[in-house]
Amino acid sequence: MPFLSFDRLDRYAVRLFVVPLLTALATMLLATMLQRLLRLFDIAASTGASITSALVAAADLVPHYLGLALPVAFTAAIFMAAARMGDDSELDAMLATGRSITRIAVPYFILALLLSMFNLYLFGQLQPLARYDYHVKMDAVLQTNWNAKIEENRFIDIAHGFSFSADSVEDGGRRFQGVFMERRQNGVEEITTAVRGKLETESATRKLRLKLEDGLRVRQTADGAISTARFADGFVEDFSPVRAPFRDRGESATERTLPELWLTMYSNPDPDSSAEFHSRLARALLPPLLPLLALPLGMASKRGRRTPGVVFASLALLLLNHTLQFGKSMAESGRLPAALAVWTPYVLFALLSLWIFRGSLAWPGDNPVSRTIGVLERLIERLKPRRSAKVAA
Repeated sequence: MPFLSFDRLDRYAVRLFVVPLLTALATMLLATMLQRLLRLFDIAASTGASITSALVAAADLVPHYLGLALPVAFTAAIFMAAARMGDDSELDAMLATGRSITRIAVPYFILALLLSMFNLYLFGQLQPLARYDYHVKMDAVLQTNWNAKIEENRFIDIAHGFSFSADSVEDGGRRFQGVFMERRQNGVEEITTAVRGKLETESATRKLRLKLEDGLRVRQTADGAISTARFADGFVEDFSPVRAPFRDRGESATERTLPELWLTMYSNPDPDSSAEFHSRLARALLPPLLPLLALPLGMASKRGRRTPGVVFASLALLLLNHTLQFGKSMAESGRLPAALAVWTPYVLFALLSLWIFRGSLAWPGDNPVSRTIGVLERLIERLKPRRSAKVAA
């Protein structure tokens, strides 16, 4: 059909859209992830973990922040593309040749449908798996440097049956004075004391070894035989902590995929699963509504009048995000059915966007928002002379 053909003007509209989309997306991801990155670096520094482990953990946060940034970046890109065409009078030329506003919006609706398909994978599969992987990696980071949590004159269980205590802890948990260590394994009890101790890391295996100086080791076997040995220095091999396995994925509804949430809703229904399912589905299906809002506002922002449209679009998306989150919370608490609590703000936003789009079909620079702003500006202008006259009087 000619109406749905992707012609040269459509490709031009997409080219105007791509650069603002990538710019807005990169800016928002950097802005939203910066604080979390600083926090991860602080955790890595305090636990002795490598910066690389913090960066790898931060990579698992990208799907979460991408889901937040995509609607805003998509709206901003359409707005900027429409404003650019309006500033260069290209919209007027298109309309003069018989191209309707609905036809101009076709490429953006196609992109919105493609984005919705990607969102179903992002919210339904990638985000829950990445969220669980992030928790696994953070658990590993927090357990990396057990000695950083050692307190003087307190016993802690390390690994491989070791119980460890030191009179004093120095050098960030790497050097000890007055070491006492007990180990029970396979019916053998072994007690080791030393004047000094130091943790060393093997370069090849990255395992920890405890080097003891001026010590005594007492060993009692299962048959009661006791042996004693003094040493000037010695190593306790493989002193690396054994990390406890992390919990299985799926204990939290946020870590389940959309198919898993669907099965849970019908096999063992609970408010958390229903709220999570409807919330993710609503966010995934949001992009087709965004051209209805962004395109009319962008067309009405000719000759530098972009601020009202930007402010209105930002407030509308911010309000939608908070109402979806509020509806999800209401559904999780059981106060409202999940479908009603989540889809009500979605439908209201859809009606608002459709109303603005239909109001702009007659002329690109005219829509309910621009008309309302025009009325307010005229009202303010009328009040100015009265205020000036009162001041003069």
